[in-house]
Amino acid sequence: MAGNTYGKIVVAVDGSSTSDLALQEAIRVAGGSGATVLALYVVDNGVMLFDAGFYDPSQIERAYVDSGKKSLEAAGQVLGAANVKFETRLVTEPAVIGDIAGSINAAAKEWGGDLLVIGTHGRRGVRRLVLGSVAEAVIRQSTMPVLLVRGRETDA
Repeated sequence: MAGNTYGKIVVAVDGSSTSDLALQEAIRVAGGSGATVLALYVVDNGVMLFDAGFYDPSQIERAYVDSGKKSLEAAGQVLGAANVKFETRLVTEPAVIGDIAGSINAAAKEWGGDLLVIGTHGRRGVRRLVLGSVAEAVIRQSTMPVLLVRGRETDA
């Protein structure tokens, strides 16, 4: 990291409108500084922890992987159109099964990120009062600065 700018910015995406706002904020922070943005999607494999015996969990996992690929493709198009250097990463093997926040933090640290950008509410479960549960866990576990991007009232 040179001066007061971030050189490597990680943004967690999940296809939600709030993660789209987080992506726009990562682009804004990257600005003309030459920073590289990593669009990161972590496949939620927590459903694989429960074996009801009535469904094939590999079908659900494939659907999550496909969703991740689409989210990353869309993020790449936005980043490219903004003339920002970028990479994308799909995490299918999480640091800890069912721990999306831990997987986000591990991937960001492994990539050498200077800043992690995440929306406060995404597509995960029931809304928390103040933050989304993943965003809240990310900030509790992170070893790097985290920029939270709040969703619009109509997104919640």
